[in-house]
Amino acid sequence: MSEKYIVPEKTRIGHVHLKVSNIEKALGFYKDILGFKITERIGDQAVFLSAGGYHHHIALNTWHSEGAANASKSGVGLFHAAILYSERKELAKITKRLLDESYPITGAADHGVSEAIYLDDPDGNGIELYWDKPRSEWPVKADGSIRMYTHQLNLEELMGII
Repeated sequence: MSEKYIVPEKTRIGHVHLKVSNIEKALGFYKDILGFKITERIGDQAVFLSAGGYHHHIALNTWHSEGAANASKSGVGLFHAAILYSERKELAKITKRLLDESYPITGAADHGVSEAIYLDDPDGNGIELYWDKPRSEWPVKADGSIRMYTHQLNLEELMGII
């Protein structure tokens, strides 16, 4: 039997490509609320968005989904796409923006290793906005493995840092 393959440590998930029902409706969320910038557009069928000039972090298309109903919460498929912020203050800022825009937040959690805000995009796709705590603060089990949990995130305390 061959040696067990282990993915290289520096491997990252580079982008998410979502089927949406309407490009303009989706852009109202990803561009206008979350602040991603368009890097390329293919007519009214696809758009690529980025943070910091990368070719794309998020791609949206209507190739097989134009006018379709929202994503189902049950069954197989994407549970959520996660957008990582580099600092806690940036998570607080986007949370404030969502609240100021009266955009519905479906959850807020402290996972020990990270803090996260949960919401759905206009097509019902789950979105997690989060920042990772410093590794030195991650809770660990006696054997040294990570011990994640889900506790309610104190939004008032989070918002107090901005």
